[in-house]
Amino acid sequence: MSLSTISALSPLDGRYAAKLAPLRPLMSEHGFMHRRVQVEIAWFIALSDAGFDEFKPLTPGARTYLLGLVKNFSEADALAIKEIEKTTNHDVKAVEYWIKSKFEARPELLAAAEFVHFACTSEDINNTSHALQLKAARATVLLPALDAILAKLREMAQTFADVPMLARTHGQTASPTTVGKEVANVFRRLEKARAQIAGVELLAKMNGAVGNYNAHLSAWPTFDWEAFSRRVIETPEPLGLGVTFQPYSIQIEPHDYMAELFDAVARANTILVDWSRDVWGYISLGYFKQRLKAGEIGSSTMPHKVNPIDFENAEGNLGLANALLRHLSEKLPVSRWQRDLTDSTVLRNMGVALGYAALAYQSLLTGLNKLELNREALDADLDSSWEVLAEPIQTVMRRFGVQGAYEKLKEVTRGKTVQAADLHALIRSLEIPEAEKNRLLAMTPGSYIGKAVDLARRT
Repeated sequence: MSLSTISALSPLDGRYAAKLAPLRPLMSEHGFMHRRVQVEIAWFIALSDAGFDEFKPLTPGARTYLLGLVKNFSEADALAIKEIEKTTNHDVKAVEYWIKSKFEARPELLAAAEFVHFACTSEDINNTSHALQLKAARATVLLPALDAILAKLREMAQTFADVPMLARTHGQTASPTTVGKEVANVFRRLEKARAQIAGVELLAKMNGAVGNYNAHLSAWPTFDWEAFSRRVIETPEPLGLGVTFQPYSIQIEPHDYMAELFDAVARANTILVDWSRDVWGYISLGYFKQRLKAGEIGSSTMPHKVNPIDFENAEGNLGLANALLRHLSEKLPVSRWQRDLTDSTVLRNMGVALGYAALAYQSLLTGLNKLELNREALDADLDSSWEVLAEPIQTVMRRFGVQGAYEKLKEVTRGKTVQAADLHALIRSLEIPEAEKNRLLAMTPGSYIGKAVDLARRT
C-alpha cells in the first residue's frame, strides 16, 4: 500500500494533513535534517574564524555557498541523506558525509573537509537542532495560533461585555455575570499561559561526548572552547544558532527547558479544554447558536442537529496533545548516567504532540468564529431565576442589622421556584430605609451583575 493521506497511520499526516502543513517542514524528519545541516555549517564556518593556522578563514564565496546549502535545503537533499544512512546506519554521520559530498569540485572546502563535525558528538548536533526546531515551531505556529484565539476572545469580551448571563456554580443558578466577563476570564488565563510559553529559554550545548570539551582540548589545549561554543550557540542566525548556551551537561543537554516548554504548552491546553467544555455547555443551553454551513450534516438520522463539533474536536485533540506533552516533560529530563538513548525515540514525537495542539487551536478558533449570541435564551434564563437575588437582599439586610437575614432568605428561596412577587413582598416587609427598599425592588437578575462590565472591558 502506498503512503497517502488515506493510508497514513497517523491522522496528522492523513485526515488532517493539510491543516498541519505549516508545522510539517519544521518538526518532521526533513525539518530535523535541515537543522542538523544548519548546525554543522554554522560550526564549520565559526571554526574557520577561530584563528587556527590549520583552518584559515573561508572566502566570501565559500561562505555564501555553505549558507546556501542551508537556505535551499530541499526534500531531495533530505532523501539523499537518508540514502547515505542506509550504509552508515547513523543519521548524524550521514549528514556529515552529505555535507562533505557537497565540497567536491570546490578545492577550498575540500581541503578543510575534516573540520566538518570537528570534535562534536552526535548529540552536539542533535540537541542544537531540536532547539532550532522548537524555536521555529513556537514562533511560526504555536504562538500565532494562540494569538489568533486571544484576539477572538478579546473581541468577544468587548462585544459581550454588558450582556447579562446567569452564572452556574455546581451546575445550579448563581449570581449573574456577563458573557463578556466570562470570556475575559479565559482571555486573562490564556494570556498568561501564552507569555509563559514565549518566555521559556531554549537551551543548547556543544561540549563533546560527556560535556567537558575533552576532544576539543586534545586538539588545541589552550583555546577557550567554552567561549567559542557559547558564541556559536548565541550568535543570531544564520551565522550562529540564536538560542541560549547551556554550560553544564552530560552527553545530552538535560532537556529541562523542553520539559518547561511542554508543561507550559500543556497548561495553555488545559485552559482551552476548560473553555471548550464551557462553550459546549453554553451551546447546549442555547446561549449560543452556530452559524450553518451549506451542505453540512449534524446527524445521519436527526436532520435538525447542529453539533458543536469544533469544540469537541478541540477538546479531544488537546487531550491527546497533553498526554504526549506530559510524557515528554516527565521522561526527557531522565537519563541513565551520562547517556542512554531512551530520549532519542521519544524526541521524534515532539512534532506529533505539537501537531495535536496546533490542530486543536484551529478547531477551537473555527468554532468561536461560528458562534452567534442568542440573547433571547440568555434573557429567558435570567427571568426564570429570581432566586439569585436572595444574595443581594440578605446582604442589604445584614448591612442594616436585620437579624437572621440569611436564614429568612433561605426559607423563602432554597429549593423553590421563586417569582419576583415573592421577593418583592419580602422586601416591602423589611425594616430598612425606604430608598434601599426601592433600590432592591428595582433590581432584576439581569441588572445584578456587579463589576462584570468593567472587568470585561479591561481586556
